[in-house]
Amino acid sequence: QVQLVESGGGLLQTGGSLRLSCAASGSIFVISSMGWYRQAPGKQRELVASITLGGTRKYTDSVKGRFTISRENAKNTVYLQMDSLKPEETGVYYCDALAKMTPSACLSEYWGQGTQVTASV
Repeated sequence: QVQLVESGGGLLQTGGSLRLSCAASGSIFVISSMGWYRQAPGKQRELVASITLGGTRKYTDSVKGRFTISRENAKNTVYLQMDSLKPEETGVYYCDALAKMTPSACLSEYWGQGTQVTASV
């Protein structure tokens, strides 16, 4: 199994910055891509940013220029630097990984437990 543990969430004022971390552990052969999703109260979970093993990044339009996703492959860790946070970006942030446990295994999706981010007005 693969376990994902997020950290770095918290309460901050609008316009502030926060850095989230997510470390993957367990029986890992390779992690293809890692990403961050956000679930606001009463809304569906949505993709915020993702990054492939080779470093290709994708962002949802609303965070481009303010959020930066990065990863340390040797540590199986992904980060999300969030700057100029807005109140509407409050929610639970989940880490996601597509990984193989063995060379012949299929890619499987794994999720972390989530970390709360609250940007107060």
